[in-house]
Amino acid sequence: MILNSVFKRSAEISAGLKQGLLLGAAALVLTLPPAGLATLRPHASLLAFADSAAAWRPAADFASHPASDEARFVANWVIASQDNRRLPFVILDKREARVFVFAANGRLIDTSPVLLGAAVGDDSVAGIGERPMDHVQPQERTTPAGRFVSQPGKNASGEDVVWVDYAAAVSMHRVRLVDPKERRFERLASPDPAQRRISYGCINIPVAFFESVIWPVIGAARGVVYVLPETKAAREVFARTDAAGASLSRTNGPNL
Repeated sequence: MILNSVFKRSAEISAGLKQGLLLGAAALVLTLPPAGLATLRPHASLLAFADSAAAWRPAADFASHPASDEARFVANWVIASQDNRRLPFVILDKREARVFVFAANGRLIDTSPVLLGAAVGDDSVAGIGERPMDHVQPQERTTPAGRFVSQPGKNASGEDVVWVDYAAAVSMHRVRLVDPKERRFERLASPDPAQRRISYGCINIPVAFFESVIWPVIGAARGVVYVLPETKAAREVFARTDAAGASLSRTNGPNL
C-alpha cells in the first residue's frame, strides 16, 4: 500500500514537472520575438552603438581618403551592425557633396564629388515625384536624407539610373547639360561643396565615375544608399529608419 502510494506520488510530481515545462515554454514563446526579428531591425541599436567605443573603431576601410566624422561613424555602424545585409553600399555626405562607394565588406571602392539638390533640407515634399520639373519650387529642390534600398532602372528618357527614392523621383545618374547657365560640369570640378548644389534633388555623378564605379557596383543589383542629413543628426535619422528599406517595384518613371 505504501509502495503504491509512493509510485502514485512520483507520477503526480512527474506530471507536474512536465506541465510546468510546457507552460514555461509557452510563456517563452509569447515573450520572445520571432526568430530573426532582432536582425531585421538593427537600427534600434544605433543609439547604443553611438555611445560605444566601437563607434570610432575603423570597421569600414576608407583607404586613407579624407572623410567627415559623420561619414566614418555611419560607415562603421553599417559594418558593425551588418545593416547593409552584405550588399554593396554608398554613403552620400551632403555637407561635402561627395559619395563614397563601398564593397559589401566595408572596403572603399572609390569616392567622387557629386551635384545635389540646390535647397538645404533633409525631407522631400509630399507628392513631388509626380510634379513636372517646372512646378518644383526652389526651396523644394532637396535631396532627402535616410536609408534607401537602391534599384537600377531607366528614367523616362531611357537613360540608365540607380533609383534611390523612387516616390520622390530621386536617382543617381550621369551629369548632363540641362541649362548651360547652370554650369554643371564646372561646378563638379569646384572644390567648394556649396557650388555643387544645383540639381532638383537627384544625385548627378561624373560620367566616368558613374560608368566605372556606380553602374558596375549597384547598377547590376540592389545596394543600400545612406544619405547623411545636413539639418539633423545622423543618429536621429537612421535610428528611426525602417531597416527593411524602401521597396521599389517599378523601374521607369520621372527623373529630376
